[in-house]
Amino acid sequence: MDALLLSRVQFALTTVYHFLFVPVTLGLSIFVALLETGSLVTKTYAMRDRLRKLAKFFGGLFLINFAMGVVTGIVQEFHFGMNWSEYSRFMGDIFGAPLALEALTAFFLESTFLGLWMFGWDRLSPKLHCLTIWIVALGSNLSAFWILTANSFMQHPVGYAISNGRAEMTDFLALVTNPYVHGEFGHALLAGVSTAGFLVLAISAWKLLYDRESRAAFELSLKAAVVYTMVGLMGTMGVGHFHTQYLAEANPMKLSAMEALWETENPAPFTVMAVINEDEHKNDMAIEIPALFSFMLYNKPEGEVKGMNDLHQELVAKYGQGDYYPDVTGLFFSFRIMIGVGGLMAAITALLGLLAWRRKLLDFPIVLKLVQVLFFLPFIANSVGWYIAEAGRQPWIVVGLQKTADAVSPNLTAGEVGLTIAGFTAVYLVLIAVAVGIGFRHIYNTKIAED
Repeated sequence: MDALLLSRVQFALTTVYHFLFVPVTLGLSIFVALLETGSLVTKTYAMRDRLRKLAKFFGGLFLINFAMGVVTGIVQEFHFGMNWSEYSRFMGDIFGAPLALEALTAFFLESTFLGLWMFGWDRLSPKLHCLTIWIVALGSNLSAFWILTANSFMQHPVGYAISNGRAEMTDFLALVTNPYVHGEFGHALLAGVSTAGFLVLAISAWKLLYDRESRAAFELSLKAAVVYTMVGLMGTMGVGHFHTQYLAEANPMKLSAMEALWETENPAPFTVMAVINEDEHKNDMAIEIPALFSFMLYNKPEGEVKGMNDLHQELVAKYGQGDYYPDVTGLFFSFRIMIGVGGLMAAITALLGLLAWRRKLLDFPIVLKLVQVLFFLPFIANSVGWYIAEAGRQPWIVVGLQKTADAVSPNLTAGEVGLTIAGFTAVYLVLIAVAVGIGFRHIYNTKIAED
């Protein structure tokens, strides 16, 4: 294993670890803000008190998650200088701008008002205190927007010129209005809503079963989370569908790899399952639904979809000899895992909603235990979704401009990267053990009894 491969492995490991916390931050900040807003507008004291206490409870979990996100996110920035110095040299003028804006307009905003929210419960008026958590939610999601603006350039470069061997920004407005950003940001935001909602469902289910004093409050949070999670899931699927249609224009190779479509077809089938032969650039076996892939892209059961083999020839003609196929097997199965996990989450959420509507949640403890056991589902979906987004553009680190093999630091050794991988892994394992321990103590010890 050389320095390039190990650097890719290291960045993947640290990014996946960081991305465990990012969606929770995005979604839980909004959920807490909605709870506190509900406590302001409700007219009954009991409901107002219950919602206020729930906002404090889930706000505590948000703080733990936020701290972990900050710590793990800092590591990502060091990677660019240490492992990917050629990328930093080539892309610094463009990538640096949204990263600076992320710190100035989002992270500082989020951190400042989170402090006001934490310590302002008895010092600020209820309306002003509620405003602080909404600003925290805005800052969290604005932070994601700037990061995804930079990432979207790597997927679909716009508003730039090549000068002195570097990509230089020529149109900042084009950068922030890049059509690729719309799909990426919408998908990430709604995935965060789904993740936070499903986590609230699991915690509320545990509280309903094992904390009799708090049942009234957590029955309320479970009902709210059912709606919140379903909105997130349906929105994620909808935005994902439209973004997939856009990929036909922006990155058709990634799109065809997700479906293991090697040859151009009209209409193109949707492949349910396949035995993929990447060496011979074909599927040895495939279970297909005729015309469904074309229907998904064009909203009608016809339409040409270019296969990877034809697309590869076009890329060779444009960029020269090379291997322009991404990890087809990984993309194909990652996409199906993401869709399958999303469907399972929707089914569990709908079942909980039905039981809550009929006031029979405690009559079916097996369902409450099931959502606790499967709390990790959205984290799987987020991780494979990230893999699809990043692995789908390979062998490019910036599509059409710089290959991943040309972006790694030139004097880096495999031993150096291997040592830091071991170090990061050990530190991260300790960090997650501490964070999970603090989170469980908070859930176990916090009671929301009726006054």
